[in-house]
Amino acid sequence: MAGNQKSNFYLVREEILPEAIKKTIKVKDLLKRGEAKTINEAVEKVELSRSAYYKYKDDVFPFYEASKEKIVTLALLLDHKSGVLSRVLNTIAGDHGSVLTINQGIPLQGVANATISIETDGLIIDLEALLDKLRMVEGVKRLEILAQA
Repeated sequence: MAGNQKSNFYLVREEILPEAIKKTIKVKDLLKRGEAKTINEAVEKVELSRSAYYKYKDDVFPFYEASKEKIVTLALLLDHKSGVLSRVLNTIAGDHGSVLTINQGIPLQGVANATISIETDGLIIDLEALLDKLRMVEGVKRLEILAQA
């Protein structure tokens, strides 16, 4: 790609990716976790050619890697009960996420909409794991990513 040309990024489900891209991600994961010491060893384990690995390695990565050192804005639907927002914020802080903004609407019919922007560069877990934890917080009815910057 030319140096000044802007890249577009897309969020897609793993199921629709070609096998070579899925295997490239697996190779990168094996190398990152130390389960393979060399690229040759890793590509052999997942049965991928070295040329396919080199073709895709700089252009594919797990969602959580794309969100490192970024600002992520979350939309939440919360029960209107004491402590729900506090538990959400404590969960983020517990994994070293930095909350930048919080906006909460007036509760209607027992629920309130909230948006929270967090900086992800300090997270000690990946963003997907944090989102899973937040979905498990008692009183969180819905959680979606609104934006990433």
